[in-house]
Order: sequence, then C-alpha cells, then structure tokens
Amino acid sequence: MAVGMGSEGMVLTTLILTSGASGRILGFFNALLLLLLYLFPTTTMRLASWKSTSTWTSTRRALAIRRVLEDADSDGTTFREYHLFSTSRCDTIFTQSWIPRSPSNTIRGLVILMHGLNEHSGRYTHFAKHLNANGFKVYGMDWLGHGGSDGLHGYVHSLDDVVSDTKIFLEKVLNENPGLPCFCFGHSTGAAIILKALLDPKVESRIAGAVLTSPAVGVSPSHPILLALAPIASILLPTYQCSSAYKKGSPVSRDPEALIAKYSDPLVCTGPLRVRTGYEILRITSYLQRNLRKLRVPFFVLHGTADSVTDPIASQKLYVEASSSDKTIRLYDGFLHDLLFEPERDAITQDIIQWLNNRV
Repeated sequence: MAVGMGSEGMVLTTLILTSGASGRILGFFNALLLLLLYLFPTTTMRLASWKSTSTWTSTRRALAIRRVLEDADSDGTTFREYHLFSTSRCDTIFTQSWIPRSPSNTIRGLVILMHGLNEHSGRYTHFAKHLNANGFKVYGMDWLGHGGSDGLHGYVHSLDDVVSDTKIFLEKVLNENPGLPCFCFGHSTGAAIILKALLDPKVESRIAGAVLTSPAVGVSPSHPILLALAPIASILLPTYQCSSAYKKGSPVSRDPEALIAKYSDPLVCTGPLRVRTGYEILRITSYLQRNLRKLRVPFFVLHGTADSVTDPIASQKLYVEASSSDKTIRLYDGFLHDLLFEPERDAITQDIIQWLNNRV
C-alpha cells in the first residue's frame, strides 16, 4: 500500500495486492477499501496521523480556554470559567460553566449541556446566558475528540466512553450543588449520549428532566451497504474519513450567518466523518431504538420537520414509546437541524425555558 502525506493525516494513493495466505487477507482489506472508494468516488480517504494529534489537541484547548477567559465577565451578568478532569483512560476532558452573577437571580436549578457531533460546548454560550437570566447554572462538557478535550478532532472510538465521562461530569456537578434540581440538555448526538446515560437507574434517580433538540435517535448512512460494512471498516480503518462533511452536505440552519460562524470556527470539525465515529453513532441509535420504552425521566423533545441529519419521525417514536409520564414534543415546521441557530432561535429558547420553569 502506498500512501502520501496530507494535512493531519495520510492520503491513500495506490493499492497493491499480494499473493499467498497473507495476500488473501490483504486482498480482502484492499477489496473493502476499493468498495469504499467506489461508494465515495469524489471523497479522498484520509488516515489520521496520531503523531500530530497532541499538537492539535493543545491548540484547540488553548483556544477554548482563551475564549472562556475573554468572556469571563464581559457583560457583568455571567461568571464563566473552565475546568479539566482526567478519566480512567488518562484522557483530559474540557468542561466549562456559566454561573449567574446578579444577586437578584436566585439559583433555581442546574442544566448540564451536551453539544452535538463535531461542535463544542462554547457554541451554546448565548443559550447558556439566557438560562442564567432565568436562574439556572449551566455546565457544559466537550466530549472526547471535540473542542478542548483530548483526542483526534472529530474522532470518537467509543461513545460508551463519552457516556461514562458524562456520568462522571454529572456526579461532579451534582456534588458541587446539593439540593438543586438538575436538568440535562443535549443536541443531536449529544442528546443520544444524554438518553443513554438516563437509562442508567442511578442517573435517572438524580435528574429532574431532559431537553432534547434534534436527537440522534434515528439516523441513516448515506449508502445502505454501509450498515453491513461499518462494523468491519470501523476496526480496520477507524480514523479514515470517507463521507462528506456537513459543510458540503445537508444544511443545518436556514440562517446564513449562523452557518458562516459555525464553519469558520476552528473548534468545529468540518472535515469528513471518520469511519469509527460514524459506526459509533449507528451503534448508539440502534441501542436507543431498542430501549426507548425504558426511559422514565420527564423530557421535552424538539425537532425541525425539514431536518435531514436526524430523523424527526424517530423523535415522534421516542415520544410515543417512552414510559415517561411527563413528556412533551414540539415539531417546528420547515426548521432544520441546529434549532438553536435557526432564525427563530429566541422563540425556541423561550419554549425550552418555559418548560424548565414549569418544573422547578
């Protein structure tokens, strides 16, 4: 196999088949690669260079920290700070918080914020400050491979690890704020992570409710055969990038300025989806589909009917099948995936705040 170097990785240029027993194995691998190339003829497949991962992580973390410090008290109403914690895997996870500073704002509850795929918690600062104004402390975590946390940008080897990190983060926040009701907010894959965490009875018992925007309860690969290939490809080619990014794919907002802000943000991963990450998303959505009836926490699910990234019909299935006695769904006609970055973001934020206010 001959390779050429590219930015943050290696670019596949030629494939050489060999003979003998090892050749038959390599031939299978090569056939799989050729099939992927056939399925994605206009996409360059790139393998990450792990040697450069730590450098890129340090750069991302420094930027995430600088943004927190620059905004620490910019408007006099919110105190913003960051914290790092280490996992049992020796990964460093970046977290941040937005705390109401005004003495007139009595703290009424907590919101744990989980961003979506390829983005980071800092994108939700505007939303967090709205929650602050209504008496909620907000805590956000950048999951592995995202924002200021460790890992190759956009790469997640195991979403179960992210779920575990989320539980650790929840425990830390709850221990720091005894007696306050705690709600979870998750967007897209972040919502799927929250949902899986809530299926743990120990977590469920400590959470007052969940807000889920465009949850990744139902997603489909760009080609049906990828469902069969994904388990194998995720082992053989975990860091390969083999599908178009959102930047060139489905639009996620009807606001052009919001799209420019998103895709010009260096903390947002705009490269093609990595094979293992895609497989992990398919795996967690499949798990949730089989276990929706086990959800008992109060929840509010919001979805745009024109969302082409995650399936709004799956959100309706979540609403119908969940065992929660307190559940609400709101479908926004014609809205796209990133609801809090749509032109009507303020109205959607108010819908969420009203739901939270009614439960504290």
